[in-house]
Amino acid sequence: MLFTQEHDEIRRTLRTIIEKDINPHVEAWEEAGQFPAHEMFKKLGNAGLLGINKPTAFGGMGLDYSYAFAMAEELGGIDCGSVPMAIGVQTDMATPALARYGSDELRREFLAPSIAGDYVACLGVSETGAGSDVASIKTTARRVGDDWVIDGGKMWTTNGAQADWMCLLANTGDGPAHKNKSLIILPMKTRGVQIVATMDKLGMRSSDTVQTFFDNVKVPVRHTIGQPGLGFIYQMQQFQEERLWGAVSAVVGMEKTIDRTVEYTRERKVFGRPLLDNQVIHFRLAELRTEVELVRSLCYRACEEYLDGKDVTMLASMAKLKAGRALRLVTDACIQYWGGAGYLWENPVARSFRDSRLASIGGGADEVMLQIISKLMGTLPRLENR
Repeated sequence: MLFTQEHDEIRRTLRTIIEKDINPHVEAWEEAGQFPAHEMFKKLGNAGLLGINKPTAFGGMGLDYSYAFAMAEELGGIDCGSVPMAIGVQTDMATPALARYGSDELRREFLAPSIAGDYVACLGVSETGAGSDVASIKTTARRVGDDWVIDGGKMWTTNGAQADWMCLLANTGDGPAHKNKSLIILPMKTRGVQIVATMDKLGMRSSDTVQTFFDNVKVPVRHTIGQPGLGFIYQMQQFQEERLWGAVSAVVGMEKTIDRTVEYTRERKVFGRPLLDNQVIHFRLAELRTEVELVRSLCYRACEEYLDGKDVTMLASMAKLKAGRALRLVTDACIQYWGGAGYLWENPVARSFRDSRLASIGGGADEVMLQIISKLMGTLPRLENR
């Protein structure tokens, strides 16, 4: 990747916001179980950071994906996983299909205020019985006149408690599972939408993750993103950006965890000398840093090919798989070198250990990434290659 001065300026702008407006408040937000999304997104929107690669006609910068990619990498400087994930949902998970396929009317009504930071968006795909297996969702939207009538529910919805609208995937027909779904814009204050209490999670403590139920919810058919029946395809395209975002946003955080561990083990003395002087420790930290650089390189290659218009499903799946496993490797090793101090709840490395575990589950579990890679390699059993 050849980053320009413009890329660096985006990084500097975001870094300033992180240092001034985010990291000083992380502890309080984690304790409260939520961060002020509207307030925070408005600051990011005012800085132009919520629509970097979105159309200028709707308030975006109109830049290519590499600029949004640079922002995603810089988000790793935030001292928790919750806030970066919430921002990523807004920029790379709930809005790409709307920006790409939505009508001008929909984009004025929902994309523009999301880019400005006036609206918070969430993504409604996973359900209690359909997480990584997107084709198995049960939520339905049946057409009645000029409305969709939606029934069902969604699970694990990030930003759900504060969101103004949801990018909802629902079954809108009776055809094959990959051709009967549509993406629909669902305002969260619509009658019949019920948000269940925020879930008590292992990590990502300041992320409001909810379960949502829909009972005879009516939204206009004009809220359909693109063509009805193509929602599964649109969502698979959104997954490419989501998985690249998830992979590259892990890099800086892993580096930060390693650097903190270097600093701690240099100061911490055991048997009269710094822990870092032990070869087993400084060699291991060198190995971990190498693993992080491998993830970065894979992400950069995937980004370059994406910019060239190539299908990066395999590379994005590989990058997400590798990043999730590297996160587990790095945080587990580093917490060991902190000893008892690393086991304290408020320790930043302990938080990284808790938050990072989601990377191998959310957005498609490791096993789904391996299935995708195997399918593209042509190594799945013949029945699954059909």
